[in-house]
Amino acid sequence: MDFLTLAKERYSLRFFDGRPLSDEDISKILTAAKLAPTAKNQQPQRIFVLKSEEAIAKLNECTKCGFGCKTAFLICYDKNISWKRSYDGADAGFVDTAIVVTHMTLAATDIGAGSTIVMAYNAEKAVTLFDIPENLVPVCFLVAGYPSEDAVQNERHNIRKEIEEFTYFI
Repeated sequence: MDFLTLAKERYSLRFFDGRPLSDEDISKILTAAKLAPTAKNQQPQRIFVLKSEEAIAKLNECTKCGFGCKTAFLICYDKNISWKRSYDGADAGFVDTAIVVTHMTLAATDIGAGSTIVMAYNAEKAVTLFDIPENLVPVCFLVAGYPSEDAVQNERHNIRKEIEEFTYFI
């Protein structure tokens, strides 16, 4: 599938068929995370793969947006190694993580799975429940799996602004 078709096909999947992702598909998604560019190639992403019933139960304690998934990823970055901008100290870790997660979502779509990026979660609870070290900053969960037969895009998915509405040529 060409890139623009892949980008158009990808949507936030909220209806999973109940199967966990296969180890092979998890590996493909993690390979996409590995290939993602990061500032100064620091690769600060740290990814927790949530596969066990216990881990998914913890996910569901942190958010209402697990959507019945059987596999999820908790994506963090290591603030001790993420690149900081010299002018003002801005930390690229959040942007790096966003790039990594985007690669992961596209990889999931490419293999016939789906995902939803979840920012609506209790970060303090996630740190405690998943015993996240102090140097790691949790950014989001990525809930993932195979679409159920009745999976559909959100009605707002295809509403897009025209390029002219968000682009400025100087």
